[in-house]
Amino acid sequence: MAFFQQASFFITVNDWAGLPPDSVVEVAFAGRSNAGKSSAINTLTNRSRLAFTSKTPGRTQHINYFSLGEHRYLVDLPGYGYAEVPLAVKRHWQQLLSDYLMHRQSLRGLVVLMDIRHPLTDLDQQLLEWYLPSGKPAVILLTKCDKLGRGARIQAVREVRSALADVQQPIEIIAFSSTTREGLEAAEAAIARLYEPQA
Repeated sequence: MAFFQQASFFITVNDWAGLPPDSVVEVAFAGRSNAGKSSAINTLTNRSRLAFTSKTPGRTQHINYFSLGEHRYLVDLPGYGYAEVPLAVKRHWQQLLSDYLMHRQSLRGLVVLMDIRHPLTDLDQQLLEWYLPSGKPAVILLTKCDKLGRGARIQAVREVRSALADVQQPIEIIAFSSTTREGLEAAEAAIARLYEPQA
């Protein structure tokens, strides 16, 4: 989708004061450090290295902004749950992440990436607990779906949908693979809708 393919790096920040003015339009991407977040961003934008991917989880230690034009931004949040990050760094990012998800006015929607084989971990649920009271919509990409057969993929989507059945705001759940590009079209459309004005 041309909407994402015009993405370009804008700014990197590591604290609240460094965030752009709270008057733009942002959709944030969040996920565990091994959930394939950077690969998904690269696939959506059709760039091989827009978001840095690494064989070592936890390398994204800043909030990275990518401009989509017209004051719209794709925001790559630090991966969470990586054990080898120092405790002080973990605490800093936990506080910043929770503040961002709960209080950032520019945030229109959240894309949560979870490994389809291990969805809704304790840390994923903590993230959703911070975000869902905002009432804003979300998209959940169940990544690495090429690792499962078709029946297991369908079952995983069904189980996540059932687990979130009581959530009031719209949440789309999509099986996704950066390797095979399965679910790409559905993901592009769902995420693009997050940028639209909320009724």
